[in-house]
Amino acid sequence: MFKGLLTALITPFIKGEVDYESFARFLRWQIKSKVHGLVVLGSTGEGATIGDEERTALIKLSRKEIDNSGTKIPLIVATGSNSTIKTLQYTEKAKELGADAALIVCPYYNKPSQQGMYEHFKYINDSINLPIFVYNVPGRTIVNINNETIAKLAELKNIVGIKDATGDLSRPLSLKAMLSDNDFLQLSGEDATSAAFNLNGGKGCISIIGNIFPEAMSNIQNLTLSGQYAEAVKELEKYQKIIDLMYCETNPIPVKYAAFRMGLISTPELRLPLLTLTHPNCIKIDNELKALGVI
Repeated sequence: MFKGLLTALITPFIKGEVDYESFARFLRWQIKSKVHGLVVLGSTGEGATIGDEERTALIKLSRKEIDNSGTKIPLIVATGSNSTIKTLQYTEKAKELGADAALIVCPYYNKPSQQGMYEHFKYINDSINLPIFVYNVPGRTIVNINNETIAKLAELKNIVGIKDATGDLSRPLSLKAMLSDNDFLQLSGEDATSAAFNLNGGKGCISIIGNIFPEAMSNIQNLTLSGQYAEAVKELEKYQKIIDLMYCETNPIPVKYAAFRMGLISTPELRLPLLTLTHPNCIKIDNELKALGVI
């Protein structure tokens, strides 16, 4: 169920407010583009600056659009916080609103030990019956959850997988060798290496570039999942420049600009403390989008 291309959705804003009309239209386009799943309120969705009422509305709208489409793709809601109690509250609310799974980031700022991270995820696991993906992104959280801790978490009932955004391509194989559960899902958080990640034991990608090229990225994932890795890499190479440009400034600044230029959302607006893309990088993204024939 949780395999392939899962788009880490942007959250559109207009004049400081969530642009629900753009978001609904964007959801329908993503679903029509045959993505394998949708992730809301993560890093790319600026979940850290979304209020509780807005969170509820965005989850409800996502659930509604998926259900109305007649598809069976999963809805994953990012519910992580550096507070264990707050994380549980967000996860309980997500389940109530129809989430199929929760994506929970390693606690940031507090700098917990490996045992502290284990106890954090175990507390959520023991408190709610919902599939949980551990989200490891040390570039944002400072802490890195190690393989031994992940292997212990994988033994728990509701911990079904990990989103790994370290870019370490040796990790899928080394972690797999430590796991007693062969069904534990490893998802990449790095578009550029997603095909190689799958070759080494991964099952999909929670994707930034999927916001603007969902059909192409879904096809690449389909190729890897059917064992056609050479073909997947060849296709991925076509998008390497634009993927690299998605990190020219802090995510999701570049991808929101690109989505705006492609007419997918009404504005490239972000919430403070993030600012819109600087002019030199706008030119770079414009040039690559033109080269790809989408503007």
